[in-house]
Amino acid sequence: MPKHEIIISADVPGVDEDLRSLIRHAVCTALDAENVEVSCEVNVLVTDDTGIHQVNLDMREVDAPTDVLSFPMFDLAPGDKPSEEDADPATGLVPLGDMCLSLERVRAQAKEYGHSRRRELAYLAVHSVLHLLGYDHLDEGPMKAQMREREEAIMAELGLER
Repeated sequence: MPKHEIIISADVPGVDEDLRSLIRHAVCTALDAENVEVSCEVNVLVTDDTGIHQVNLDMREVDAPTDVLSFPMFDLAPGDKPSEEDADPATGLVPLGDMCLSLERVRAQAKEYGHSRRRELAYLAVHSVLHLLGYDHLDEGPMKAQMREREEAIMAELGLER
């Protein structure tokens, strides 16, 4: 069983050990559900709308805040998995990529969708992991449907379905 390293940094208050634990659990559950059999490293930044807006502008030239950003290290297709050859020799971990989450957006979207902040935070972490593993939803067709199906299955495993 792989041992994943989820490194969480925060530049906003309120990111306690409970939230960090939830993010780690959601990320690891998503990796396990996708049958990732190598130990991976995922870096997570928890910020607010101002912080994610700046990251979006700097990295994607999009001048707007958003809920989550994903920066995969590899160009995978859905169902592809990183392999041992992708591991950093110094750590033995595969550097899967980075995610950036807006805690401000988590609060707003939880209220908007009528569910808990925990569910929204876990959902965004799962959503981001799927992006790191090559899933996408830019079209309104089969790719989006495939990603939504995987998200819902993983959220059910977490006991946080809609």
